[in-house]
Amino acid sequence: MDGPTNPMVTPLLTDLYQFTMAYAYWKAGKHNDRAVFDLYFRKNPFGGEFTVFAGLEECIKLIANFKLTEEEISFICETLPGSCEEGFVKYLRNIDCSDVEVYAISEGTVVFPKVPLLRVEGPVAVVQLLETPVLNLVNFASLVATNAARHRLVAGKSKMLLEFGLRRAQGPDGAISASKYCYIGGFDATRWFSNNVAAGRLFGIPLRGTHSHAFVSSFMSPDEILERSLHRSDGSSTCEDFVSLVQSWLSKIQWAKALGNTVGETNQSELAAFTSYALAFPNNFLALVDTYDVMRSGVPNFCAVALALNDLGYKSVGIRLDSGDLAYLSGEARKIFQIIEKEFGLPGFGKTSITASNDLNEETLDALNKQGHEVDCYGIGTYLVTCYAQAALGCVFKLVEINNQPRIKLSEDVSKVGERILCRHPFNESKRAYVVPQRVEELLKCYWPGKSGKVREELPALKDIRDHCIKQLEQMRPDHIRRLNPTPYKVSVSAKLYDFIHFLWLNEAPVGEL
Repeated sequence: MDGPTNPMVTPLLTDLYQFTMAYAYWKAGKHNDRAVFDLYFRKNPFGGEFTVFAGLEECIKLIANFKLTEEEISFICETLPGSCEEGFVKYLRNIDCSDVEVYAISEGTVVFPKVPLLRVEGPVAVVQLLETPVLNLVNFASLVATNAARHRLVAGKSKMLLEFGLRRAQGPDGAISASKYCYIGGFDATRWFSNNVAAGRLFGIPLRGTHSHAFVSSFMSPDEILERSLHRSDGSSTCEDFVSLVQSWLSKIQWAKALGNTVGETNQSELAAFTSYALAFPNNFLALVDTYDVMRSGVPNFCAVALALNDLGYKSVGIRLDSGDLAYLSGEARKIFQIIEKEFGLPGFGKTSITASNDLNEETLDALNKQGHEVDCYGIGTYLVTCYAQAALGCVFKLVEINNQPRIKLSEDVSKVGERILCRHPFNESKRAYVVPQRVEELLKCYWPGKSGKVREELPALKDIRDHCIKQLEQMRPDHIRRLNPTPYKVSVSAKLYDFIHFLWLNEAPVGEL
């Protein structure tokens, strides 16, 4: 199995105290004690009532390739306080995860607080060395996937969502990870003009994009365009002067009675930029129309170039709005597209795609929905990839069993379909109800069997994880996933497990003396 996507994810990506504890375990002869750890979180992020589990694939890749190099071992021994015995050095040389077992919920599953997402079993020293990197790989992944899912829910199923976050992300790894996990959470693509070609190559995420304001500003006039010819889409002939064809269409638009006085003189440097971009990408012409004036210049110039491309058999992608009143501007642009469709007999032109960007977040999308708009696609960056509304998920990695002796337990064997069971709130003794399960699903599957001989669950493709996440969200009750004041999702335990948990707590809690 290939290693983790980020080459920095090695056995050294951990806290020093994991190695000091490993040394102490070894000194005490406890390093091979069989331990079980559960990874879970305590509270859903963003004030919501659900979380999307992500990061499992990277965890398994780490575990499959967990091996210390001689250089790393030397560094560890130099770093540990006091002297490092040769026996421990030999132990470190032989460490791997062949005796480790990993059970996990499927990546992309909707999960809830205190439910184990990942269970790691193995020699206590080795499993503790996995604690920090595994938490690192799951915490941000699940947080950003959940953030993406929340944006998808507000935007609606019909809108295209583009992740625009590379330049604002927390470093290169934050950007690459965000692209991957936003895709899992329901985004359609990552933006190729600035974000994130690397993620597209690594994960096969679709790339979408356009040009920047700087590209538009760099042109002075159409006279700068030296190569003016463009082949028809079917290759049957060549338009020798595409620039003149664009100018002729602009003139028709300006004289169109149906448009009244809405179109006058447009910015010719902007027109030159659009024309040049269309010559380079006739099949992917999407224009940023707000560099100068959206309605007086940007939209008419786009339409002139789009209609010229249409003459040669090409279909333009649409426009992007990156500033201003997005609800109003999208509506006015749509009106012009519909008038041009009717005026020049161009079926489908009225449905030309409109993309909106510019520091969008959940609240902005919600406000646009309430105002009414004509936006088809959203480009979302800063608030998405930085998880601006919440900095961290707060997953924990807790010892639940050592040498078959439970220290705490959050799950047990599953019940059976049709078998009546008493379910209880884990911490509120008055909340309980009888339930007859209609469907029973084993949540924890074996993704790394070690040398146990158990069948290993295959890691699914990224698109399959995304499809699973979307299906999971579709199965949720609307009131559980609404943006504001969602209804808490009830997670219960059986009466047997409830009694066991509380017995452990009472046994372990110290008794005071007055």
